[in-house]
Amino acid sequence: MTKDINNTQYAANRFSIAPMLDWTDRHCRYFHRLLSKETLLYTEMVTTGAIIHGKGDYLAYSEEEHPVALQLGGSDPAALAHCAKLAEQRGYDEINLNVGCPSDRVQNGMFGACLMGQATLVADCIKAMRDVVSIPVTVKTRIGIDDQDSYEFLCDFISTVAGRGECDMFTIHARKAWLSGLSPKENREVPPLDYPRVYQLKRDFPALTIAINGGVKTLEEAQQHLQHLDGVMMGREAYQNPGILARVDSEIFGCQSEVMDSVAIIESLYPYIERELANGTYLGHITRHILGLFQGIPGARQWRRHLSENAHKPGADVRTVEQALALVRSPRTEMA
Repeated sequence: MTKDINNTQYAANRFSIAPMLDWTDRHCRYFHRLLSKETLLYTEMVTTGAIIHGKGDYLAYSEEEHPVALQLGGSDPAALAHCAKLAEQRGYDEINLNVGCPSDRVQNGMFGACLMGQATLVADCIKAMRDVVSIPVTVKTRIGIDDQDSYEFLCDFISTVAGRGECDMFTIHARKAWLSGLSPKENREVPPLDYPRVYQLKRDFPALTIAINGGVKTLEEAQQHLQHLDGVMMGREAYQNPGILARVDSEIFGCQSEVMDSVAIIESLYPYIERELANGTYLGHITRHILGLFQGIPGARQWRRHLSENAHKPGADVRTVEQALALVRSPRTEMA
C-alpha cells in the first residue's frame, strides 16, 4: 500500500477514513473513493460471528474501493485468523482489529475497548492473524480505559501487542474510553483528547507505524499531526463534509491531480447508482452518504431536502439525483 508520488513514498494509511458503524458501508466507501484515490478506506466493524455464521455476504465491496481495510470485531484468535484468511482471499488490503469501541453490545461479545485490559489476548489475536495472511494486520485502540489511563498502561499495552503479537501498525484514538456510564456517542466527545500522549508514544516506539484519530476536522490539523506521526484518521467530518476529501490527494499525498468539482463527482456516481438499483439496492441507501457534499454552496439545503424527501420513494432513480442537482445554484463551484 505504498505509492511513489513525486519521488516521495507515502503509505495509504498516511490519511484514512475511520470505520464508523452504520456509516462507512460499501456505498459510502465507493463515494469517498471518487473524492480521493489515495485515502485508505475502512469497512464498518464486522464481527467474526457475522462472517462465519451470518447469512449475508459481510465481506462484499467494490473493486474500485482499493485500498480498503476490513475492521474485525472479535477476541477468539482462531475465529479471527479464519476471517482474516477469508478477507485476504477476497482481496482486502489490510485487516484491522477493533480494540476501541466502548458500546455495551461490543463488551458483551468480549471485543472492542474492553480488550485493552487484556493485552496478551490481543497479542495472541494479532499473531494468529499474522500467521495466516501476508497483508498488514493492525490495531485501532484508545489511550486507556476507565481508571486504567496512565501512560505506563498504554505503553505496556503497545509493548505487549507489538512484541508478542508482532503488530507494527497502530491507530490511536486520542481519548480514553469509559466502559460504563457513557454512551458510544459520549465516548467520542466527553473524555478529553490527549494528542501529546500519542506523540510521545511515537517517540518511545519509533519503529512502529502510529496514526492518530479523534477530533480531526481540517486538513490543516491533519498536516500538524503528520509532523509528529505516520498517519491521520479522520472520522465524522469526512462523512458530514465529504467535500474536504477532494483535497486530500494533493495536500496530504502530494499528488498533482486536478480537484474535481462537486457536480462532476455526482455525475460520475450515476453508473454506480444504476448498477446498484438494478441489483435491488434502494436509492436512499446510497444518497444518504452524499447529502453533505455541497456544504456552503448556494442550493445545498434544497439539495439535501429533495434527496431526503424523495430518495426513499418507490421508483426513485438517477433522475431523482439529477433533479436535486439542478437545485444547486452554483453548479461548477469547486469543493472547498
